[in-house]
Amino acid sequence: MTTQENAEQQVLFEVQGALGRITLNRPKALNSLTFDMVRAVTSALEQWRTDDRVRAVLVEGAGERGLCAGGDIRAMYDAVRAGRVDLTETFWAAEYRMNAALARYPKPVVGIMDGICMGGGVGISAHGSHRVVTERSKVGMPEVGIGFAPDVGGTYLLSRAPGELGTHLALTGEPVSGADALHCGLADHYVPGTDLDDLVTALTSGEVDACLEKYSTTPPRSELGRAAAWIDEVYARDSVEEILEGLRSRPEEEAQRAASTIATKSPTSLKVTLRELRGARELDSLERALEQEYRVSLGCVHRGDFMEGVRATVVDKDRNPSWSPATLAEVDEERVAAFFERPAGGDLVLPT
Repeated sequence: MTTQENAEQQVLFEVQGALGRITLNRPKALNSLTFDMVRAVTSALEQWRTDDRVRAVLVEGAGERGLCAGGDIRAMYDAVRAGRVDLTETFWAAEYRMNAALARYPKPVVGIMDGICMGGGVGISAHGSHRVVTERSKVGMPEVGIGFAPDVGGTYLLSRAPGELGTHLALTGEPVSGADALHCGLADHYVPGTDLDDLVTALTSGEVDACLEKYSTTPPRSELGRAAAWIDEVYARDSVEEILEGLRSRPEEEAQRAASTIATKSPTSLKVTLRELRGARELDSLERALEQEYRVSLGCVHRGDFMEGVRATVVDKDRNPSWSPATLAEVDEERVAAFFERPAGGDLVLPT
């Protein structure tokens, strides 16, 4: 066995037999991704690409709570407050390149999406070739709740979920179970949490598909699948206002709950996200979606509610954001279109 760690030990790397293990190692911060972590993971992937010892790569999280809660948004907030908006550009460019590299990696990449797996956690796992969920999984893209919009390739994944399920997930920002993640195409295998250690041990010497076949079990029925009919009908509407109207007119308790949840999110982020998702459906690759997300992410910092959302969520923690504009009616098409304009520093361009 060989072990390599970055200076802060925020992410650990091991080669165990034929398996390259990447362990996100900030359990107190729910393994939130920093720039150093993204850079270290990218470097390891490049090194293992031509390492004949490594036949497969595993992505997992340290601690008991989950794989990863997303990017370190507090660090980005502090950078913007200090006048270093350029650091957010650097972080997102590096993270999105890592997401694309995982999707096109020449060796199997197994993502263990156990526990909390949100935002950047989805980006570092759900673009891999083999995505594993458990009974503890909580998978989601909660960005509209912090004045942001789905990124890390999330719009590509959600726009390709069955029917309008991806739109439901993006606009509510609510996490879903492992069974629902499978139904939405965000995961491939359901493995009981008690079997994860045995699965990892098997992967150190066994063939990936055979190992996953041995430890995978039949998941519970997807609750989202049961609700697909009314979700597809309501979320196919052309605007966030019409979607909310449709939800409020439905008899299902879940629809009423979704409407109440959406009403608490950033009006700007909601409208930008809906346009972003609809646009991602027409894009022919993950890379093109990431390039669109880069524009939108920077727009959320420069003209959106990102700073206020992070303040209310992780800085002051008052859970009472003051969105600006405060209502959907005030967010016109011109304002939404500005989020899709070419950034002053230039576009992110990814090879395919």
